[in-house]
Amino acid sequence: MNHKTCMALAVSLGAAQQVAASGFIDDSKATLDLRNFYYNQDTRNAKAPTDKEWGQAFMFNYQSGFTEGLVGFGLDLQAMYGLRLDASGRAGKAGEDNTPGSVFPLSDGKAANDFSKTGATGKMRISQTQFKAGTLMPKLPVLTTEDGRLLPQTFRGYQVDSKDLEGFNLIAGKIEQVLDRNSSNGQGMSIAGANDPVKGKSSNQFYYGGVDYAVSKQLQLQYYYATLENFYQQHFLGLVHNWQLPVGQLKTDLRYFYSTADGKNASAAGRGEGYVSSGYYGAGVNAGKVDNRLWSALFTYGLYGHSVSLGYQKTTGESDFPHINQGQGRSLYLITNAQSLKFVNAGEQATVGSYAYDFSSLGIPGLRSSVTYIHGSHIQAARRDNSEWERDLRVDYVIPSGTFKGLGLTWRGAVWRGNDTADKDETRLIVSYSIPLL
Repeated sequence: MNHKTCMALAVSLGAAQQVAASGFIDDSKATLDLRNFYYNQDTRNAKAPTDKEWGQAFMFNYQSGFTEGLVGFGLDLQAMYGLRLDASGRAGKAGEDNTPGSVFPLSDGKAANDFSKTGATGKMRISQTQFKAGTLMPKLPVLTTEDGRLLPQTFRGYQVDSKDLEGFNLIAGKIEQVLDRNSSNGQGMSIAGANDPVKGKSSNQFYYGGVDYAVSKQLQLQYYYATLENFYQQHFLGLVHNWQLPVGQLKTDLRYFYSTADGKNASAAGRGEGYVSSGYYGAGVNAGKVDNRLWSALFTYGLYGHSVSLGYQKTTGESDFPHINQGQGRSLYLITNAQSLKFVNAGEQATVGSYAYDFSSLGIPGLRSSVTYIHGSHIQAARRDNSEWERDLRVDYVIPSGTFKGLGLTWRGAVWRGNDTADKDETRLIVSYSIPLL
């Protein structure tokens, strides 16, 4: 048992003598989430094997309430299991028509028959302040859990958040390990440029903190700080404003990230050891010091179930935008967080356009669809600036009533092209259902 799980259980020991307290039991919730996931990614501009994988996930989630008293204690538990239904071929073997590795972990190049991960989170509450230790799934501007495959990515660490000050949400934490979406094992964290699974470098020290301030019902301001030891330091500023117009609503979303080097990445000796970031540093040099600024603006107009968004994002500096990246996929708090590409290369400028519709306005509750197009240009590279684009289509339907109420069906299709990336088409089909146990 790892020390993080031991800490999580230790935090909850205070509940042992009070487990009969009504809050701990009566406020408990437990669900069994089922997810059937089909994945198909095909390279279009080169002869390369397809990645087709299909699996079934079972995810048990238990969340206790808190014991009564000034200080309340609780315990959350997770158990996730992924079963392979189909994923033929062997990664790295010449002549294969299919190469797995995106959904299931590999064993000697072949997709594992199954994999699992467990988690425990001890929690303590005083007034409106909570402390958690153990398994975490943060959704923050500086760190966001990725959930685009069969099982979600999880982290191990500590976090405290407080809503005791009216209008403020304060948060701080430390992450020591990540369990990637197709892995059962905890590991240190890295960034693009240093995340080679064999020779790469990593860190077990990711610190973060921030504040969300609700100025009014229409306006929210944000500031966050994060650092991955020996790689980067990052500041984030955000503004979200909702404006009720005479006809429709207008949402404004402004974001700014400022990232610099930390520790070994800041020194030539440290970079020589492999603590580097991807980017473009001139003369064909693609690895070096973290140096990145990223800002974006997104405007969304909504009316009667329709929403139209237009946005722009720009990066400056020699490095790519730094973020936790194990090389197996990631989700970012960016307006360009597309199904596959992220548009965060050094010097990249991206325009965003999207349209979404909620069919409830037509009397079909539970049905939603969206299309998004993102074009990135001015990617710094030797001899020329590169470009890329991605088009994403998505349809979601959740059965609103009847025998199969809550059954979710999702189709996600993506196409991406460019001279900075391989040309690929991707399809994801997802069937999901949640069974309440408590």
